[in-house]
Amino acid sequence: MKKTYKISRDAGTLKPDLCIIGAGSAGLSVASIAVSMGASVVLVEKHRMGGECLNVGCVPSKALLAAAHHAHDLRQAGRFGIGTGEGPSVDFSRVREHVREVVSTIAPMDSIERYTAMGVQVIQGEASFTDAQTVSAGGRLIKARRFVIASGSMPALPSTPGLDQVPYLTNETVFDLAEKPEHLIVIGGGATGVELAQAYRRLGSEVTLIEAGERLLSGEDPEMAAVVERALRSEGVEVRTGCAIDRIERRENSPVSILLAMGGDGIDGTHVLIATGRQAVTDGLGLEAAGIKTDRSGIRVDQRLKTTNSRVYAIGDCASGPKLGGRFTHVANHHAGLVIRNALFGLPVKAGDTPIPRVVYTDPELAAVGRTEDEARAEHKSIRILRWSFAHNDRARAERATSGHVKAIVTPRGRILGCTIVGPRAGELIMPWVLAMTHGLKVSDLAGVVYPYPSLSEVTKSTAVEFLKPLTQNPWSRRVIGLVRRLG
Repeated sequence: MKKTYKISRDAGTLKPDLCIIGAGSAGLSVASIAVSMGASVVLVEKHRMGGECLNVGCVPSKALLAAAHHAHDLRQAGRFGIGTGEGPSVDFSRVREHVREVVSTIAPMDSIERYTAMGVQVIQGEASFTDAQTVSAGGRLIKARRFVIASGSMPALPSTPGLDQVPYLTNETVFDLAEKPEHLIVIGGGATGVELAQAYRRLGSEVTLIEAGERLLSGEDPEMAAVVERALRSEGVEVRTGCAIDRIERRENSPVSILLAMGGDGIDGTHVLIATGRQAVTDGLGLEAAGIKTDRSGIRVDQRLKTTNSRVYAIGDCASGPKLGGRFTHVANHHAGLVIRNALFGLPVKAGDTPIPRVVYTDPELAAVGRTEDEARAEHKSIRILRWSFAHNDRARAERATSGHVKAIVTPRGRILGCTIVGPRAGELIMPWVLAMTHGLKVSDLAGVVYPYPSLSEVTKSTAVEFLKPLTQNPWSRRVIGLVRRLG
């Protein structure tokens, strides 16, 4: 029988060890770890358990991408001698059912019932600080030893004239579409924009992708991001970069939205998807009453993830500070572990000490960890660039998936500064580089590992071996080889 931990009550006030605001990935991780270690926990959630990632983010988007990937594979089957006639027939209602089924299958793992069974007291309601050490939620007052704000983020909408006059989609509504868009206009060339642009194109929609900047995926290595952009263009996505939007209109006699680019032609579409980034959710939390400061990016935290109120932490998408790792679910889970160590055990922690991978789930995928080439050159006098193409990998050739390459940035002595991979299953292939950077291994250590043949993982070895090749040209190495030859 599972042991439960009682929460102290004083005149109706709850007094747990931890009060967590937000039941998304970050909050759920803190709650599950803390209660398993014997802490008393109150978890407050005003909307759906599982937060953005489960309900409108990572899970539904990857389910949609999987359906789109299968449709694309059928169109490409002829290259392998497999006949598919005129190509796949996309039943969009069944695609939507697939997405919903995936979400509903995972939802019980994040449910109130499961966390209650763990020993977490879940309160459904809006949490708000009433003072520096008290939160009001669901008609209850909570005075916890420590508070953790994990309120997440929401779509950031541009201040484009006319946007409020037309129907538009965000990641919170796009997965509810009952019918396939005839022409989807995606505004924003970040990870979400490029992923969904490619997915809907593969599902049969006409797609136009608009990015105000000069290129897609502006935060990634330009050389590697260009591979993704070429892939989208080759599949029929109309990509418009450097395109500032003047206004958005809707014709009186047509359901078509018109986006007029500054100095360019208008673009007609049936649906508009806004993918211009995210902003922290802080409204209604009563942060001023608790002495918690915010900035344009969210709730200000230090390297321990503490806010300006020492009793309160902020983690995941709502936190703002240097080297936090970005707004990713795996970063939120990492933050949860740091908070547990500091809040429950008083151990020193420092956000930013661990290399954080990031992945764009297009086809080909783009995965990266550490510094890009430009960042490394700005910090180091001398670096080496190591490259290896998937076109030289036998497994990639067998699967006809040779687009892309590995690009590693190392110091002259072989310390790994960063790595970007664009190619098949890059999100999995980046992990040896993450492990090496985490534990201070050199690129020569990756070269010395035995990799199975034929496998895509060999691209890591091939890239790492490039670092060792200059040694074969060393005159002393050649003299030793000559001496050994003479000695027989």
